[in-house]
Amino acid sequence: MYRYPVVRLILVIILIAMSITFIWQNPTEEALLHYFGQTFKAPIYKPILSAFGAGLLIMGILLFPAWIKLRIELRRARTALHLAEEELDRLRPARTTPPPRPPGPLRDRDEDEDAP
Repeated sequence: MYRYPVVRLILVIILIAMSITFIWQNPTEEALLHYFGQTFKAPIYKPILSAFGAGLLIMGILLFPAWIKLRIELRRARTALHLAEEELDRLRPARTTPPPRPPGPLRDRDEDEDAP
């Protein structure tokens, strides 16, 4: 499905490694968060990790219907291909004589036959 799955895997591994090193190097850093008139203190990695998780969730929700539609289209295409292959296999043995060859190139002038 994907053209470069290895590149995608490498990018995901790099992203995870960078996230882990960020969390490991900043365990005590705190951020002041202001949401809906309330103030919270939280380690710096929690809002970043929460935003990443929310992005993944939203992406999954938005891409799921398109993925299902593509799977249905793929199933229909495979079924049509299978039926066409069956029909081709059924018609192949029925042809016992080779198809007629097309005529050779037509010549306008007879004197061109003797030309070198």
